[in-house]
Amino acid sequence: MLDTGLILEGGGMRGLYTAGILESFMEQDLYFPYVIGVSAGACMAASYLSRQPGRNKEVNIGFAGDKRYLSFRNFITKRELFGMDFLFEEIPERYVPFDYETYKNSPEKFVIAATDCTTGEAVYFEKDQHADHLTTLLRASSSLPFIAPSVAYDNRLLLDGGIVDPIPVKKAQNDGYKKNIIVLTKPPGYRKQPPGRMSSFIKSKKYPVINKLLATRYKLYNDTLDYIYSEEEKGNVFIIQPSVAMPVGRVEKNKEKLERLYELGRQDAQSQMEKLQRFLSKTI
Repeated sequence: MLDTGLILEGGGMRGLYTAGILESFMEQDLYFPYVIGVSAGACMAASYLSRQPGRNKEVNIGFAGDKRYLSFRNFITKRELFGMDFLFEEIPERYVPFDYETYKNSPEKFVIAATDCTTGEAVYFEKDQHADHLTTLLRASSSLPFIAPSVAYDNRLLLDGGIVDPIPVKKAQNDGYKKNIIVLTKPPGYRKQPPGRMSSFIKSKKYPVINKLLATRYKLYNDTLDYIYSEEEKGNVFIIQPSVAMPVGRVEKNKEKLERLYELGRQDAQSQMEKLQRFLSKTI
């Protein structure tokens, strides 16, 4: 297992599926030497690496109905649907404390992906160099264009990592991890569609490169899916994705739907555990 990476896709509130997967992994004391996450995937990974069972559920389902967490009021007052200060400052500091010490001392290499607003390049931040700035980087990786402001860090302005590297399998491979587990938040057969007509009227004046990336993001995403499925056929990756399609959107607030998605993640991980262990035991 020393050669195995764990890759976590984003997806907003669909990340509750990933939370269920990671909860099952924690129950099995199953950790991997390399973890890379994008957006919600990175957020769920943080509580996994801090060894805090139940925390992802408590935060993301427990506060789903709280207007400070997700509401149009946030968008009207702060130009952000998700309350980023509430999510990344108040919750981990006051309401559901995050274990920063365990996170910092965890042996796993953790990489958070974001997008540089100026260059349009993927930027990756490793825990070893940036452990004291976790919440800033999680906020950056989770900041979707038009529903959250960019985040300033390390002389860059950053947005959601999923814009330019939605499933960072090639980054994991380039970092030396040829055998990878990939957690997707969409079911088999999913393909992203081209942006609709309305998208042509919604453009960023500050970051023109982001407009170009968003216009072709569907192709990048679908090409990435094709690549990981080809890697699966070669036996290089193990994919876990929702076994049942569930009507849960990126900004879902219905706690019952979120609970079902979370439990689906736990069940899918448990049902594939024997197969996963065989994958982990083989040499690539």
